[in-house]
Amino acid sequence: MARACVLRATALRKEVSSPQGTLTIVDDVNLAIDAGESVAIVGPSGSGKSTLIGLLAGLDVPTTGQVWLDGAELTALDEDGRASARAGRIGFLFQSFELISALTALENVMLPLELTGAPQAADRAHEELERVGLSERARHYPRQLSGGEQQRVGLARALVTAPALLFADEPTGNLDTRTGAQIIDLLFELNAARGVTLVLVTHDERIAERCARILRLDAGRLMSSDGG
Repeated sequence: MARACVLRATALRKEVSSPQGTLTIVDDVNLAIDAGESVAIVGPSGSGKSTLIGLLAGLDVPTTGQVWLDGAELTALDEDGRASARAGRIGFLFQSFELISALTALENVMLPLELTGAPQAADRAHEELERVGLSERARHYPRQLSGGEQQRVGLARALVTAPALLFADEPTGNLDTRTGAQIIDLLFELNAARGVTLVLVTHDERIAERCARILRLDAGRLMSSDGG
């Protein structure tokens, strides 16, 4: 049985102004990602990987082109509309963790639930922290956690709304090799066990090859799409 397309982009283009003139960061990208897939986006530094993933997640808007999430056009929505479309559907794991320093690990994980008024936020956040092996660190603040622990909190926060689609932008970039491998293993376990669609930006070909498909970018253009 064919899997449903969960994410689609057509003629996606992102331009920015600079003192040297207009720069094209993402250039005419077309892609489709099916539910439950694991997809790596790779390319040299400056190729537009992070910009592309931000556009696909609705965190940024393209200059031209469209993005559809579960059949709804994200690019036709304003900022509030995109945030509403992402809620409960999309999780995002950042390279720099992006935790709120004034909140405990538990409170950081609870935040997406509280923003939508979801019930039992604390219980659900505790469950996700336990899933990533951090239940004993729930009351600690980010400054009291190692980089690997902070990224696990970030992963728990990304997953607490049970999203169907998880974006991870260089999630091992600020971690040592051993800790990074643990985070990557967790991501692929979630993809396999929960059927979470995984879209992963990475510079590491070994990580990319674990994905079912690899999208290769160069100077903002999608050069190839090959199986992992």
